[in-house]
Amino acid sequence: MSWRKLAAVLVFGAATVAAQPIDARTCESLVSLQLPSTTITAAESIPAGTYTAPNGEVFKDMPAFCRVAATLTPTSDSEIGIEVWMPDSGWNGRFEGVGNGGFAGAIAYSAMAPGVLLGYATASTDTGHVGTSTDGTFALGHPEKIIDFGYRAVHLMTTVGKQIASGFYGDAPKHSYFTGCSTGGRQALMEAQRFSDDYDGIVAGDPVAFYTHHHVGGNLWVVWQMFNNPASTVFTTQDTLLGNAVNAACDALDGVADGVLNDPRRCHFNSKALLCTGSQTPPSCLTSEQIAAVENIWTGPGQLVHQSGYYPPFERGGEAFGWPASISPEPPPAPQTDNHAAIGISFFENFVFDNPSWDFRTFNWNSDPAYVDDKVVVPGQTLASVLNSIDPDLAKFRSHGGKLIQYHGFSDPEVPPLTSINYFTSVVNFPQSSGANSQPESAEQTQEYYRLFMVPGMDHCSGGPGANVFDMLTPLQ
Repeated sequence: MSWRKLAAVLVFGAATVAAQPIDARTCESLVSLQLPSTTITAAESIPAGTYTAPNGEVFKDMPAFCRVAATLTPTSDSEIGIEVWMPDSGWNGRFEGVGNGGFAGAIAYSAMAPGVLLGYATASTDTGHVGTSTDGTFALGHPEKIIDFGYRAVHLMTTVGKQIASGFYGDAPKHSYFTGCSTGGRQALMEAQRFSDDYDGIVAGDPVAFYTHHHVGGNLWVVWQMFNNPASTVFTTQDTLLGNAVNAACDALDGVADGVLNDPRRCHFNSKALLCTGSQTPPSCLTSEQIAAVENIWTGPGQLVHQSGYYPPFERGGEAFGWPASISPEPPPAPQTDNHAAIGISFFENFVFDNPSWDFRTFNWNSDPAYVDDKVVVPGQTLASVLNSIDPDLAKFRSHGGKLIQYHGFSDPEVPPLTSINYFTSVVNFPQSSGANSQPESAEQTQEYYRLFMVPGMDHCSGGPGANVFDMLTPLQ
């Protein structure tokens, strides 16, 4: 579909795709399907109506569909779980892969169900381990599982998932799409960069693409500000104070006072305006230590990581909605933690230093950032090469007609919004041919196949005071 038709699709909706004929093969017979390094563990027909998934999630008004579960074992230390859900009737001839959040560790049933309702054969993977989204212990002593998590599981889910769909319908999917946010956004970009033929269209939301730098310059940087000095911790009871002050200073810069910063890069509010004076005490104001922490979060890690442009800071705006839980902990006696600490510290314990008792205060900001990038996973592959999806060369994806939509909440408190802008810029600036005449393409040329949408007021993947519910899959078709 031409990008010029984007607005029309959003307004009038996509044309209905004719249902594809389904082969006489039964769902249950797929249990005997023979595929390389694959064991089909379940193949069951699910009747229309309310369906309770294996994890207890309940989905109402579901169509009848075939549920197939499988375990993939590409290496002796791999155990990749996948599921494929395929509508019994009304298949639109398309395949959809869906992404994960955090460290994954579970099938994303809530992301699969909407695709089935729309007629897609839909697949998800646990990325090779079972656990919570903040539990990185699967990586400790298991380099092949790091590779599964990094890129292999989603690719194999896609390959095997299409084969299962072909086995059920007697016909291969005509087109394939991938949607994901956060870790799913990283997976989405990884597919476009590393396995460019897997999908025709990709939606990458709030991608934690520069994964190794994010854990240092995003997760650990926030942890350092919030928990290295107890006096600097900004609690959830102060987030509304901070957010209101930011809005009061910057909301009207875009010409409309609506509680949303259209472009937070224009906001230069200094939290010193909230300094406690006289008889004032927190939470009605901020101490000097808290102000230093806030300003450091808005400035970024450059002062400690002595590498130009190592990782961008978080933007002002949305503190009242986004900082609770993500950046600010609850006041005592609640556990002193936040999302950045929960996932970040687990990464360093299990991926980097192989030490479940690692103390974040021992991190050497001069030498350890390079070590994180360069730590060897298996010979010839480092954490950076396995986990980062920042390759600006999308030539193969573009050449086969691929389309990529990327979006990022401009108030994201988990992954700095500038990371997406920086990646888009790197693609625009990447030389499109070799030799003396090599030159970058224009932004207009890039937007023929890759578009970035920054979403004012949106938090991480959803939420926040701005618009945050939209369909980007339909315009790709």
